[in-house]
Amino acid sequence: MNGKLLPADTYIVINKTILSEQDKKKITLLYQPIIGHTAVSLYLTLIDDLEKRELMSDELTHHHLVSTMQLKLGDIIIAREKLEAVGLLKTYVKEGNVNNYVYVIYSPLSVNDFLNHPILSVVLYNNLGKKEYEKLISYFKIPKINLKDYQDITSSFNSVFTSVSGNVFVENDNVIKKNIGTIRMDEKVDFDLLISSIPKSMVSDRCFNEESRNLINSLAFTYNIDDLNMQGLVRNSLNEKGMIDKQDFIKNCRSFYEFENAGKLPTLIYSKQPDYLKRPSGDTSNWAKQVYTFENVTPNDYLRSKYKNGEPTMRELQIIEDLMVNQKMKPGVVNVLISYVLKVNNQKFTRSYVETVASQWCRLNIETVEDAMRVAEKEHKKIKKLMEKNTTSKTQTKVVKEKEELPIWFGEEIDKKEISKEEQEELDSLLKDFA
Repeated sequence: MNGKLLPADTYIVINKTILSEQDKKKITLLYQPIIGHTAVSLYLTLIDDLEKRELMSDELTHHHLVSTMQLKLGDIIIAREKLEAVGLLKTYVKEGNVNNYVYVIYSPLSVNDFLNHPILSVVLYNNLGKKEYEKLISYFKIPKINLKDYQDITSSFNSVFTSVSGNVFVENDNVIKKNIGTIRMDEKVDFDLLISSIPKSMVSDRCFNEESRNLINSLAFTYNIDDLNMQGLVRNSLNEKGMIDKQDFIKNCRSFYEFENAGKLPTLIYSKQPDYLKRPSGDTSNWAKQVYTFENVTPNDYLRSKYKNGEPTMRELQIIEDLMVNQKMKPGVVNVLISYVLKVNNQKFTRSYVETVASQWCRLNIETVEDAMRVAEKEHKKIKKLMEKNTTSKTQTKVVKEKEELPIWFGEEIDKKEISKEEQEELDSLLKDFA
């Protein structure tokens, strides 16, 4: 969908499940530490929109949500996407002069499924910390009672009831029931490569079934494991029947990540620039192409693209994570910051320099790629003007050198001049690989 969500756009809420008070408690205790209170508030607000009808709401406008929640539309969009990502909500839209949305509500996972989920359980542990996580586990634990000296006297169904002839049975296949939404994952692992790398004699024909593929793909995402390392982890997790031992596999992947990241566990961050902060499509200028690239590439991938031979260091990736988690910077803005810092700091991505620039942009409340590009250019011109006051040849040489090292999107004439062949190839490569 290319249109922008407007306050006048309508929506209805459909309840595809049966929600209990216990479900709402699970949302607060298990999901909120991952998706945040705004997303939880949106979920509960949509449930309230059902009122007494329970199954389907009246038609409402998004202005109603803005007024009720006292949030900007952009914040509501992000909250909605988080609900969609964890399987609590599905969204459908019919475009027109006024867009019509349908929000379908689903129940949360059972406590057991959530706490054994390869992604959600890990992120919950990391976000809460060991002490709070263990306290949460104890809350949901079923008390153990020793029944060794007791006898099971539970009645069976046929000992209580007798079957007799009666009316013709009519099937009801459209009655409301408890439905749990699925967490959709784009495929990260090259399964053809993975399967071909392991000798057939080591695996069962059922080894790479749908359940195993989903687990492998989820753990590859959670722990950012590439295809090569995943091959070894799968091999080391095979049991004597040629099947992947789920618990061993999860443990091996977690140990691999902790070893690579000094004992830290992963968390989740908004990976790409949110749609509501993107530039409208249609512009084909060089400036617009640069903006599009920054908006549609994850910061990790953008930094990775700057390495012709090699990979970013864990320290550099940690800097990026801090910018998005602690500084709350938008992914597209982080990409502009990466481009700017590498160019003006002699290809060095040092924490002190990055944090100096980041803190200024945060104070200026920079959220869009275009604003970040313009403030970077404005700041550089200010520094350049101060330096030009010094007329020594040494300073002049330094100014010329810095001018040569500027990002290709600097300069008011960018839309009028051609990008060099090398720059265009770099841009095309990024758009092809990551957009």
